[in-house]
Amino acid sequence: MVRQTLPLLVMVLLGPLAPLATGQEQLAGRWPEERARAWQRDRPWLVGCNFIPSSAINQLEMWQADTFDQKTIDRELGWAQDLGFTSVRVFLHDLLWKQDKDGFLKRMEQFLDTAERHKIGVLFVLLDSVWDPHPKLGPQRAPKPHVHNSGWVQSPGADIFKDPKRHDELKGYVQGVLRHFKNDQRIHGWDLINEPDNTNGNSYGKLEPPDKPKLALLLLRKVFAWAREVNPDQPLTSAPWHGDWTSLEKMAPVNRFMFENSDVISFHEYGDLKALQRRIGALRKFQRPILCTEYMARPNRSTFDPHLGHMQQEKVGAYNWGFVAGKTQTQYPWDSWQKRYDAEPALWFHEIFRQDGSPYRVEEVNYIKRLTAKARAPQP
Repeated sequence: MVRQTLPLLVMVLLGPLAPLATGQEQLAGRWPEERARAWQRDRPWLVGCNFIPSSAINQLEMWQADTFDQKTIDRELGWAQDLGFTSVRVFLHDLLWKQDKDGFLKRMEQFLDTAERHKIGVLFVLLDSVWDPHPKLGPQRAPKPHVHNSGWVQSPGADIFKDPKRHDELKGYVQGVLRHFKNDQRIHGWDLINEPDNTNGNSYGKLEPPDKPKLALLLLRKVFAWAREVNPDQPLTSAPWHGDWTSLEKMAPVNRFMFENSDVISFHEYGDLKALQRRIGALRKFQRPILCTEYMARPNRSTFDPHLGHMQQEKVGAYNWGFVAGKTQTQYPWDSWQKRYDAEPALWFHEIFRQDGSPYRVEEVNYIKRLTAKARAPQP
C-alpha cells in the first residue's frame, strides 16, 4: 500500500519536479558544444589530483578557520607544481557557508592565490554524497587507525538530502559561492555534486535512504538550475561513476541527467585500462571535452602507467584520487572498513607522496613528470 501511494505523494509535494524521474530533461543554459571545445583549447591539458592537505581529515577540517593550514597547502601544492600538475579538484561543504560565509570565501581566495602562485587552477566540488551522512561543524574526530577515509563527510547531510522540502536551504550556498567567483579565471570549473547517488554500501550504507538515487535526481535538477541562474564563466559538470553509458536509453536516469546537463563531461573510473578505454569511447558521442575526475587505485590495476598516458593521448583531463598520505589515510584500500589492517599495506591504494615529500614510488613520479613535460612542449 505504501509503495503504491509514495510516487503520488512525491508528485503532490514536489509538483513540477516529479516528471524528472525520467531523467530526460536538458535545462536551459547549457553551453553549446563549440563553447565547451573553445574552453578546452584555451587551457593546458588538465592533469592533477583530488587535493586535500595531509593535515585535514575532511572538507570541514580543511576549510574551517581554526584548522585552515595555509603552510601545508602551500608546501604540498608546490609538490604538485613540481610534478607538472595544472589543476586540482577540491571539495567544499555547505556547512562552511552556514558557519561563516565571509570567512569561508576569504579562505577560498587564499587557496586560489596559493594555487595560482604554483601555476595550478582549481576544479571546485560544491556538494558530495559519499561517506559519513551526518557532518558536524567544529573540531573533527581523529582518524580511525588504518581505515580509508574514516572521517570524510557528505554535503549536505542526510537530514537535508533525504527531505526534498529542505533542498532549497542549499540555494544560498550554491549561488553565493558561484556569484562570488563567477568570473574568476583561476577556477577551471564547478563539479556540482560528487557521486550524487552513491549509497555507500561498504561503509555507511545502513544510514542511507533506500531511495537515494531518486532523491539525488531531485537535488541535481535544483542545483543545476540554481547554477544556470548565476551563469558563471566556468563550465558546470557532475560525474557518473557506475552503470552502463553505452547509450542514453540504457543509462540510469540520474546518470543521463548529469551527462545531458554538463557543459563538459566528467566521469569516474577505477578499473583497468580496458575499462577506462570503454568509458572514454562511450562518452565521445557527447562531442564535448572529457574529464576523468577520479581514477588510480593500484590493486584494481588502475595505475598512472598506462592510464595517465592514455588519457593524455586522448586529450582527456585526469585527476587521480589522493596526493599526500595523511589524515584521510587513503593509501589504505576501501575494504579496510571490513578487513582489519595493523600496518600500512605494501601496495598503496591511492596517494603519491609521504608527508615528508618523498615519493611512494619514484618511477611513478618520473612517469608523471615525463608526461606533463611532454604536454608543456611546443606542439607542431
